[in-house]
Amino acid sequence: QVQLVESGGDLVQTGGSLTLSCAFSGSGFAFSECTMGWYRLKPGTERDLVAVITSGTESAHYADSVKGRFTISRDNAKSMVYLQMNNLMPDDTATYYCRATSEDMGDYWGQGTRVTVLA
Repeated sequence: QVQLVESGGDLVQTGGSLTLSCAFSGSGFAFSECTMGWYRLKPGTERDLVAVITSGTESAHYADSVKGRFTISRDNAKSMVYLQMNNLMPDDTATYYCRATSEDMGDYWGQGTRVTVLA
């Protein structure tokens, strides 16, 4: 069983910064072999990809709306993935979810952490 726990969501002013964290725990599964992603859900919309970081080469990919402002990173020794968010805008307000995927493990999601950006 895999568990993902997000943290770091908060209320912040426009232009501010936040760092989201996601802790991975999974008996028998290797975090280092997982592709890790951050997604967000805004009211009335579907959950959208924000950023993803692969295993191995740790290649990062971003939604166009966050390129240049958000940075995804991972620490395999700690089984953690992070999302550094800078220059936050009201449109970034959403619940942010962590996702872990691997061929052996399948697909898991965290419970989400709320980010609110005040205009």
